[in-house]
Amino acid sequence: MIDALHAVLLVVGLPLVALGYLELLHYPLAVAADLRRRRPATFDSAEPLVSVIVPAYNEERVVGGCVASILADPYPWKEVVLVDDGSTDATLDVLRSFGDRPEVTVLTRPNGGKAAALNAGLRAANGEICCFVDADGLFTGRTIAELLAGFTSASVGGVCGNDAPVNLDRLQTRLLALLTHGTALARRALALLGCLTVVSGNSGAFRRRVVDEVGGFRTGLLGEDLELTWRVRAAGHAIAFRPRALVYAECPSTLRGLWRQRIRWTRGLVQTARVHRGLVGSRRHGRLGPYLVYNLFTMLAVPPLQLLALTAALALVAIGHSPLPADAPALALWFGLGVATLNVVAAVLLDRAWRDLRFLYVLPAVVVFSVFMSAVTVRALWLEWRNAPARWNKLDRTGVDSRTAPRRHRELVLRLAVRASARRA
Repeated sequence: MIDALHAVLLVVGLPLVALGYLELLHYPLAVAADLRRRRPATFDSAEPLVSVIVPAYNEERVVGGCVASILADPYPWKEVVLVDDGSTDATLDVLRSFGDRPEVTVLTRPNGGKAAALNAGLRAANGEICCFVDADGLFTGRTIAELLAGFTSASVGGVCGNDAPVNLDRLQTRLLALLTHGTALARRALALLGCLTVVSGNSGAFRRRVVDEVGGFRTGLLGEDLELTWRVRAAGHAIAFRPRALVYAECPSTLRGLWRQRIRWTRGLVQTARVHRGLVGSRRHGRLGPYLVYNLFTMLAVPPLQLLALTAALALVAIGHSPLPADAPALALWFGLGVATLNVVAAVLLDRAWRDLRFLYVLPAVVVFSVFMSAVTVRALWLEWRNAPARWNKLDRTGVDSRTAPRRHRELVLRLAVRASARRA
């Protein structure tokens, strides 16, 4: 029994440590990506029209700020398509308050889900470039220009922007803010290698002809942004990453909200991998197919293995045996925290988000977060195996603004509302 538990720790633990070292390769690749010589963007027209499509369902608390921030973006050749997906609150009224702007189109439809709402927005859009943003997203004033700058060749079909949490009022959201920078660091490296597989649904853009070529958003699945990106990659188009194409948005402020969001994301990955299983391991698209094997292993197989190793360690402790040599647990803990700290500091420096370094004190919580995420993965795999209904479980908005840029957008919303009231009077 004891020998079996030790064997589990050895067989499972060594690959996990090896993967930790492998993650260190992100740093030089991310720096190389930032140092690359930038090429001019390539479009069919000299001044491409950008269609910003915003789907909204029961978003009365935040959607006004989203629309105001888009309208305030100085890029002149844009239109905004607002799609109310059968909201039961005042969302449609908020959207219609912007309807007197000539560049704004307001649509309403029976509730059918986010993918269906996005497709409705696409049918009404006229732009060469289509940008998609969630109803709580806030543009910075450079968001559209930075997204456009990523289309550096005709082969680039989509550009992924960068997210930044706006609600930094508690430990959980501050930890998520630090981890978001780590995600951006990894995306720099993956884009350089030609292996980036997602254009974020809250901060991304595609060429319209590419979206039409692959058939728009697929309904009936979770993770519609991920699935569309895989289809674009399978069609032979590249995906770029622009870390300065920043969109502020809320992240989950409760454990329940985080659990539901990450269950949805993980199920979306499983569903996408199942639909596009022919892409996984294929050499037809260069490094992409082999990378997907690695990606699916780390995202779907490693978390259950981590829980298995933890269970074996706790069982050994319960029967009075040390799971590892006396100094090994401390060494593993310090190694993990060291890699996490190096990852976050490097990512924050690359993102030039110096103020977020003040949240480094929450990093030890990443140990608990890692176990939490492993449990999320196991639960998501169980739900997919049972073919449980795929509910959207949309994040409850708080309306908390902790950063300077979103507060400016809120002030802009108030000015626009006063202006609209004066016109109606």
